[in-house]
Amino acid sequence: MKALIQRVSHASVSVSGSEVSAIGPGLLVLLGVVRGDTGAEAARLARKIAGMRIFPDSEGVMNVNITDAGGDILAVSQFTLAASLRRGNRPSYALAAPGKEALPLYEDFCLRLEELTGRPVGRGVFGADMQVSLVNDGPVTIIADTADF
Repeated sequence: MKALIQRVSHASVSVSGSEVSAIGPGLLVLLGVVRGDTGAEAARLARKIAGMRIFPDSEGVMNVNITDAGGDILAVSQFTLAASLRRGNRPSYALAAPGKEALPLYEDFCLRLEELTGRPVGRGVFGADMQVSLVNDGPVTIIADTADF
């Protein structure tokens, strides 16, 4: 699994001009499910994100996790994170898990984040053409790949 994690002041996702989810301060997580991923990757990534200390403490040092910061999470499925640019200029998405495999893992990931943080996780619409808006706070943007931890 791959994730692009952004600390945001606010973020929202719309489909066909209608907002389907929005959050205030917190994290926007763009999630790419790779072929062969399992619930174990979803659990590891959710634990890593829930525990990341990327919010400022009283001294302004990034030392506080999402739960202690009281922030929200918006998770949006994004198969293009599994793109490969090894050959040519057109990305290959062969490593991306097919929808029937990716959807249950996306939902599992979101549910695990909810359990870990005790807060609902906003969601995009799986497989839809979405418009994502955000204000990156910091900016703080982190790339996570479960193959690395």
